[in-house]
Amino acid sequence: MDGFTQMIDAANEFFLKLRENNTKPFYEEHKAFFISEVKKPAELFAQIMAEEISKNMGMGHTEKVFRIYRDVRFSKDKTPYNTHLHIFWQPSDQDELCPGFFFASTPERLELMTGVMGFRGETLARYRAFIDKWGDLVEDAITETGAEMHNYGADPLKKVPKPYDPEHPHGPLLKRKSLIIGTSIAQDFRKDGVGLVKATRDAVRQLKPFRDLLVERL
Repeated sequence: MDGFTQMIDAANEFFLKLRENNTKPFYEEHKAFFISEVKKPAELFAQIMAEEISKNMGMGHTEKVFRIYRDVRFSKDKTPYNTHLHIFWQPSDQDELCPGFFFASTPERLELMTGVMGFRGETLARYRAFIDKWGDLVEDAITETGAEMHNYGADPLKKVPKPYDPEHPHGPLLKRKSLIIGTSIAQDFRKDGVGLVKATRDAVRQLKPFRDLLVERL
């Protein structure tokens, strides 16, 4: 087991308290703990996993640890801080539909995801054509990974979009404006001899068939 288990435990402890008192005074009082026990270890973990993902995908990836500060400019919710740890690994491929990997840690869940967060305009048309042609392969790849579909991004349409048949066999996928799947690592990383890096690397490999299909066909 690696040392990042302590990071997850510290993050869960901190974010549970922050939920109860999501204010600047509380954060400033506990800022040193957050930086030393969560933020800095997360940055190291992100760097290590960027190398692991790049090696396993055969393509360079760069890491991004999301800020704790929320962007409240256009939100009704004005609480100033996020109560989760999110990390994204962005592929070096310049195609905006090349999927990356997304790590999400909250007190309730610990998960790795891959896919494309949002389709708009030309990319949405490209996605729908992809599903129309390769929908069977997409569903097979999701089944192969054993992962779950997520509803991140814009809400799906209520009807299958034109010009596709309203009874299209892959109607639920055509209605979507994002395509994200994920797998839990909450139990795996605490097993003897595993740790967070190995559990996350195993999750990367688990999701790879779905990710590879998007890279090759989308």
